[in-house]
Amino acid sequence: MDCRSFYGRPRPTSTAYSSISLLPADPCDSEVEDLSDPDDENYDHVPPPSEDLMPPPKKRRNRNRLVEVSTDLYQTPSHPAKSRKTKKTTGVKKDIPPFTVSEPVFMLPESVQSPFMYWKRLFTDQMIEHITEHTNQYSVQQTGTSINTTVAEMEDFLSILLYMGVFEFPSLEDYWACESRFPPVADTMSVKRFKVLRRHVHFNDNFQMEGCTDRFHKIRPLLDMLREQCLLIPPTNRQSVDEVMVAYKGTRAGKLRQYIKNKPDKWRFKIFCRASSIGIIHDFILYQGATTFFNIQKEEHAHLDLEDLSLGAKVVSILCNTITHKEATVVFYDNFFTSFDLKTLHTNLGLRSVGTVRANRSGGATLMSDKEMVKQGRGVVDFCSSEGVVAVKWFDNKCVTLLSSACGVEPLSSVKRYKKEVQQKVDVPCPSIVLAYNQAMGGIDLSNMLVHLYKTPMKARRWYLPLFGYIIDVSIVNAWLIYKRDCNLLKEKPMPLKKFRLSVAATLKGANKVPTRVGRPPSAKHKPQVRRPNPRVLHPSLEVRYDGIGHWPTFGTLALRCNLCIGGVSRWQCSKCGDGKLFLCSFVKNQCFVAYHQS
Repeated sequence: MDCRSFYGRPRPTSTAYSSISLLPADPCDSEVEDLSDPDDENYDHVPPPSEDLMPPPKKRRNRNRLVEVSTDLYQTPSHPAKSRKTKKTTGVKKDIPPFTVSEPVFMLPESVQSPFMYWKRLFTDQMIEHITEHTNQYSVQQTGTSINTTVAEMEDFLSILLYMGVFEFPSLEDYWACESRFPPVADTMSVKRFKVLRRHVHFNDNFQMEGCTDRFHKIRPLLDMLREQCLLIPPTNRQSVDEVMVAYKGTRAGKLRQYIKNKPDKWRFKIFCRASSIGIIHDFILYQGATTFFNIQKEEHAHLDLEDLSLGAKVVSILCNTITHKEATVVFYDNFFTSFDLKTLHTNLGLRSVGTVRANRSGGATLMSDKEMVKQGRGVVDFCSSEGVVAVKWFDNKCVTLLSSACGVEPLSSVKRYKKEVQQKVDVPCPSIVLAYNQAMGGIDLSNMLVHLYKTPMKARRWYLPLFGYIIDVSIVNAWLIYKRDCNLLKEKPMPLKKFRLSVAATLKGANKVPTRVGRPPSAKHKPQVRRPNPRVLHPSLEVRYDGIGHWPTFGTLALRCNLCIGGVSRWQCSKCGDGKLFLCSFVKNQCFVAYHQS
């Protein structure tokens, strides 16, 4: 037999890889009828004779093979995985009726209380006692001996922190240095004792935190107590949800801190807050990654339907669940939180909301493209609605898309914008949803701005101390905003935030305490007293004035006008009020000293 006919004609291959035929494990399920190549129908083909003997072709290892494959791979799974994509909806060109937000009615107070009493509504005596107890406990765990601090001393410590937030010095020791001594701080506590308290201040027991899923366990009790007091504040009917960043540059917090590139303080803790339009914080959640919602019960989780929602939608649903009057409240938030599924969920729960939205979360709303709106010019509006939710797209400097279940396009208004062609401001049509969003969305930003005006200095290696400083600052800001609201109801002029904070600090330092002088008193040789006709005396707060502790009359060589009666001149001073510079008559006929200290 000719060897050339033995090898036969080589089969052509069209690709570099040989094909593989798949055969199910059960032969009865096979649908393969013919496994031969269509080009190889004649296996008896004899090639034409040639003078040169052709070498045998190399053996191909990757020829057609039969592979057994289980038919289970081709079966559809019985429980398909749930898709996280936003469901598509078909909207219609129809606006929704606007919802009229009613103004809240607050109880008219009998009188405006002192700043200290407003602050005590948020930073309660229970919180100060809690800090005192765990500070002593932490000092024993660290050094073996207790620092034996008391509630009164912890109030002095908080008073110094409030003063430091207003009067910022380059270093901590400058408050006690001879060249730059600051009496409200230096006369309250020695620098050595202040550093001891700052070193051991603590808020929870470390030995009971083993296996705890809460990554903020060191500061959690204080946060929970503050949150309980914030929830008791009567809110307005316009609420906003946004994030607050607390600066922390250290590395001991691990992944609890977040990095934001375009911020002055790039490393920060993230807190999601719900606030009124006037800036009062009512509720908050600390972001800690996968365990952010560790304390959410299963019943609440199922009631809010949080399983298929994104992080932002879960945050909004949990923060809005604590609103008392949901049917009369409208919530505003930005595109980090907004989605069509969230709007539908809020509509089912009886809550109305407005928010900017990203293009991939609008529920498939059919709106004009950015290029089409740019061609038509500034002020173009397009909208569609579905399931009680309207999607509005408006072109100003850029295109912005909003979802709303509270208001839509009508009534149209106008805003002033500068037009380069005519070099003057012109009227641009603006939908009502944009104006409502701009008016009510700034509550969190307002609170954040007020906190940073007078910020408590709490830079430390322990990562939870900056959060402690934020608790002090936000309690002061919330208390001042409540005080300001009461002043407006009674038509009184409120004091500024700085004076409010200083009043709280002075009351913390002096209420129900005997005055003490720390350090060597200034010598009269080096600092002679200068007589002034009308020295300005800082009157103490009412809590210090009427506490009946430590108010002793002292007789001096300098005689000045009485601070109570008209025309009286006295050499008697109060050792506690006005830092020992408050002159009061103490004669048989004029008992101003006694009358001044009686309510």
